[in-house]
Amino acid sequence: MKVEPAEDEPGLIVISDQPQDTITLGRIMGAQLGMGAVIALIGELGSGKTCITQGIAQGLGVPDAYYITSPTFTLINEYPGRIPLYHLDVYRLSGAEDLVDLGYEEYFYGNGVIVIEWAEKIQDILPAGCLYVYFTYIDENSRQMKITGNNEMLSSIMQALRKGAVQ
Repeated sequence: MKVEPAEDEPGLIVISDQPQDTITLGRIMGAQLGMGAVIALIGELGSGKTCITQGIAQGLGVPDAYYITSPTFTLINEYPGRIPLYHLDVYRLSGAEDLVDLGYEEYFYGNGVIVIEWAEKIQDILPAGCLYVYFTYIDENSRQMKITGNNEMLSSIMQALRKGAVQ
């Protein structure tokens, strides 16, 4: 895994050469997150959104007995940890209006961490303090992840990555 500052705005660019790198990044991120954190994942199908969520779950202390999968057909999965993890997949929604009837505010402004796959579909209702992760394919195994948004979370993640001696 290679980490460097983003050039065009405050943030990080992370190059992952294998799924385990993406899980490791997620684990480091999850360990830094606090209650109320909203993580918006944006990228193509198969770009690593569920992999990073698996790592975030590890960082939040979700027990290994829980297998983290994309909730494409159930919309949301909930997992216990030091902070509850709410994993939302909005791929099948037509837009933010579809979430209104589901009481999304309970998750966005609750006591857990919410990770949202396909967050671009509900961009207009995401809270201001969101952390965004944009996924881009490099090749079959490699991905670029651009992390932007909440400066406090970004700073905490950068410090943790430095401590982990990630290059």
